[in-house]
Amino acid sequence: QVQLVESGGGLVQPGGSLTLSCANSGSIFSIYAMGWHRQAPGKQRELVARITGGARITGGISTYYADSVKGRFTISRDNAKNTVYLQINSLKPEDTGVYYCNQDHYWGQGTQVTVSS
Repeated sequence: QVQLVESGGGLVQPGGSLTLSCANSGSIFSIYAMGWHRQAPGKQRELVARITGGARITGGISTYYADSVKGRFTISRDNAKNTVYLQINSLKPEDTGVYYCNQDHYWGQGTQVTVSS
């Protein structure tokens, strides 16, 4: 059974940075695409970044970012550690929310990010 565990959230001032981690167990991690989603208070969960698996892709891994986070968020993966990361820079109050990682229909429990002065 796949288990995903997010970590790295916290309270950050506007303009600050965070790195979120998602540890994956129970699957052949390297072949699966992984996504980061966030759910702001009172809003639907949205996909903010996604990274493909490398084993099936010719030419390497590709990434996707929502327009609202392009240039500030960077998704990466370390297949040796079965972990996907989300580097978040230039944080804004509207980045506040619970951040979840997913692999297919598997989801982690989420990690809270609060951006406030």
